[in-house]
Amino acid sequence: MTTEIDPKFLGAMVGSALGDAVGYLAYKYQKRGDLLEKIHSVERLTYTADTVMAVAMAETLIQNGGIDTRKLGDNFLKHFANKPWQRQGAEPPEIYRIVEREGIDYIYAARRLFEGEGSYGNGAAMRITPLGLFYYQSDEIYEQAQKSAEVTHTHPVGIDGAAVFAKALASTVAMKPQRPFSPQAFIDMLMEFTRTDDIRDKLVMIPGLLDQQVAPEMAVKKLGNGVKASESVPMALFCFLRYPHSYLESVLCAITHGGERDTMGIMAGALSGAYLGIDSISSEWRDKLEDIRHLEALARELSALAPGPATPSQ
Repeated sequence: MTTEIDPKFLGAMVGSALGDAVGYLAYKYQKRGDLLEKIHSVERLTYTADTVMAVAMAETLIQNGGIDTRKLGDNFLKHFANKPWQRQGAEPPEIYRIVEREGIDYIYAARRLFEGEGSYGNGAAMRITPLGLFYYQSDEIYEQAQKSAEVTHTHPVGIDGAAVFAKALASTVAMKPQRPFSPQAFIDMLMEFTRTDDIRDKLVMIPGLLDQQVAPEMAVKKLGNGVKASESVPMALFCFLRYPHSYLESVLCAITHGGERDTMGIMAGALSGAYLGIDSISSEWRDKLEDIRHLEALARELSALAPGPATPSQ
C-alpha cells in the first residue's frame, strides 16, 4: 500500500531543491529571459550544497524521529564525503576537520568559528525546510531549530534566522491558498517569534515595502540578500509575500537580483511550494530535477512521521 504524499510537503521539498538549482544557474544567467531559456534547454537541474544538507536533515529526522545533533552532524559529514567538495561551503568542512581530528562534539567545533562568536550566516536556514515540515504543528519548533542550527551555526542571529524561517515554513503548511491572506499578520507572527533585533529590524520593514509595491531590486537595498541570515531570510520572505500565488515569480524574485542566489532560491522555493503545493510548480522543471524520487520519498516519510500538536496535560 502506497501512502499518498501531502502536496504541501512535496511542494516544499521539491520546490526548495528546484529553487536551489535554478538559483545556481542564475549566477551565470542573470537576466530573466536568458535564465528561463537555459532552464528550458538543460537536461538536468542539479542542486547545490544547500539541498545536500537539507536531504541530510530530512534523513536524520526520519531515522531518529527528531533532531540528534551528533547524528545530524555525522550525516552532514557522510554526505560531504559522498559529494564533490564544491557542494558545501567553507564552514562545514572546517568543522568536520576539527571533529575528526579532535573527536569533539560538532557544537563545540562550531563555536570556534569566527573568533569564537560562531557563524551568523544563512547556512542553518538554507537546510531547515525538512524540520519546518516535520515540526509544523509543534510548539517546540524554535528549540528544535536551534538544536539543528548549532551543529554548524552557534551565533544567535544564525540560530534565529533558521528558527524564524522554520516557523514561516510551518505556518505556510497550515495555510490554505484559497483563503484571504494577510502579509501583515504573517509578519507580526514572526516578529513575536524572533529572538534577535537583527532579524526583527528587517521583518518590520517588509509590510511597508509590500504596501508600497516596492520593486524587488529596491527591496534588496533595504533588506539585503547576502550571506547573513538577517539579510537573506527577510528577503526570501519578502519575495514569497510579494508573489504569494506564483511559485515562478516568487523564485525569480529571490534569485535574479544578486546576492546568495541559490540560498535565496531554496528558501523562496520552499515557502512558495509549501503554501501552493506541488501542482504550482512547472512539471517541466520537476521532470529535470536531480534525485526527485528521493526527495518525494523524504516528503512522504516526513508527512507520515510528523508529530501532531501537544495535548494539554490533565
